[in-house]
Amino acid sequence: MDPFLRDLPKAELHLHIEGTLEPEMMFELARRNNITLPFDSVDAVRRAYVFENLQSFLDLYYAGCRVLLTEQDFYDLTSAYLARAAGQHVRHVEVSFDPQTHTMRGVGFDAVISGIHRALRDGEEMWGTSFRLIMCFLRHLSPEEAMQTLRQVLLYKPWIAAVGLDSSEVGHPPERFREVFDRARAEGFLTVAHAGEEGPPEYIWQALDLLKASRIDHGVRCVEDPRLVDRLIAEQVPLTVCPLSNVKLRVFRSMADHTLKRLLDRGVRITINSDDPAYFGGYLAENFQAAQEALGLTREEVVRLARNAFEASFLAQEEKQRLCAEVDVYASAPGAGGALPDSPPPPLEI
Repeated sequence: MDPFLRDLPKAELHLHIEGTLEPEMMFELARRNNITLPFDSVDAVRRAYVFENLQSFLDLYYAGCRVLLTEQDFYDLTSAYLARAAGQHVRHVEVSFDPQTHTMRGVGFDAVISGIHRALRDGEEMWGTSFRLIMCFLRHLSPEEAMQTLRQVLLYKPWIAAVGLDSSEVGHPPERFREVFDRARAEGFLTVAHAGEEGPPEYIWQALDLLKASRIDHGVRCVEDPRLVDRLIAEQVPLTVCPLSNVKLRVFRSMADHTLKRLLDRGVRITINSDDPAYFGGYLAENFQAAQEALGLTREEVVRLARNAFEASFLAQEEKQRLCAEVDVYASAPGAGGALPDSPPPPLEI
């Protein structure tokens, strides 16, 4: 890995903690909790990571979550992610979790959120990694179930920065969840939403206008609607783009086909993230490297992507400024740059 990309101060804004469940930990937790997996080895699990689309991934993702039962399980899962992130100089994380995935299996809401939150606090003390927590609703379930989940989280309001919307996108438009997002905002939560990954640009419009989303998770299909791209630029709406995920789930045929650079050239506030890294072949630095190599990103563009993430975070303004200053100091240090090119190729047209 290019040392510049590995050691560049970074923030991760689109990370599903359940998607960091590596096969080794899956087997460890299965043994701990006396659960029989449909795989006979770690290698067999990894061989199953060939996906036709988002739903084929989600089927395996939800099956893997079966091993997560206790507060300690969620603590260990989160701690393992934070250790990896610290090794890639991730300075701030905004972690999403899906309580409905667990409560529908009989796992207590308190066990889920307490294990994750305790690990995040310990990680901040150990590695200095600041954090925010985002609770997501599963869009393939009903708005009524989402509202019930929102009522549960009200007991933990100080721990939660925002609510989000994830899971199977096609056929589950954001407009279905308008009421629960209205209630969430009234309770003081910020809002984000997955939109425009497999779903159409219309879902991005709905996420912005009906859910009042502060950020759009993915959003890459915005390129199909020039008026939407113009709005994203004018309002500087952040897109939390996940390059390896997009290729693994066949949103794009290859990394070279990804629209990340085209949108960045136009002035869209793009950020790079890892989504569900255990399943998609790489954590945050690997996503930076894959995009840089395939799209020819320059050092200046990589630095802009890193700054974008801190600026798009839910941190206080003074913290954003401090972390952006870290990026600038690192990028200007003598010898910084690795093998990244200094001058960009001609901009790509959308």
